[in-house]
Amino acid sequence: MSSVLQLHDVSVVRDGNAVLDSVNWTVEPDERWVVLGPNGAGKTTLLQIAAAALHPTSGEAEVLGEPIGHSDLSELRPRLGFASSALARRIPRTETVLDVVMTAAYAVTGRWNEEYEEIDERRARRVLGEWNLDHLAERTFGSLSDGEQKRVQIARSVMTDPEILLLDEPAASLDLGGREELLQLLGGYASDPSSPAIVMVTHHVEEIPLGFNRALLLANGGVAAQGTLDEVITAERLGETFGVDVELTELDGRYSVRARRGSAD
Repeated sequence: MSSVLQLHDVSVVRDGNAVLDSVNWTVEPDERWVVLGPNGAGKTTLLQIAAAALHPTSGEAEVLGEPIGHSDLSELRPRLGFASSALARRIPRTETVLDVVMTAAYAVTGRWNEEYEEIDERRARRVLGEWNLDHLAERTFGSLSDGEQKRVQIARSVMTDPEILLLDEPAASLDLGGREELLQLLGGYASDPSSPAIVMVTHHVEEIPLGFNRALLLANGGVAAQGTLDEVITAERLGETFGVDVELTELDGRYSVRARRGSAD
């Protein structure tokens, strides 16, 4: 079983500042990782490297066995699933939900002159059904709620059966109902042994779905902790990473956290 992602002493420097600093990290095909850390910790930069969208300033990064900076990325990127708010802004608001998902087959964000086969449409409709979106297939992307748009982005990212799925804050800005619906679907997907490796960036432990089994904590561009959820998602480690004394609770595989009274005084 080959690793899907390997980072060896990876650093990213911008304007003389280390956004990532000597990061070592490996993701295996059966692992589902959550990446947490404060603002500016380097989470999005880490995900961009994993998506082969950014080259490290130093160190070595391999995605699906291909070294970043020395490979044909046009062949590599279709093997990756990626969903983020930045990608969502590139999707035409007038595009139908079906076409938003189906155009992933050509790695484009707006339907133009591509020729799609019947199997592409069948696959897109099946994926929409799996993410409770089949009733929205003919709606325009811009007419959807935030929660629906988030699920459409994820449906698009799994359309091509990726070997690794990368999610940048998929539950951000959602209300309670939208968040819980998305996390239930993500939990079911992550728990399926046939699903690919998953890396999800978030700010909140409450957004860790069931089925995730690994965690990476980033602080000041470096790795503060990594390992299984039980090893990493602890009050002590979270407090050190976010710089606040916290209380952590876990119930039926879901976490919640709050600052201890008086810790912010």
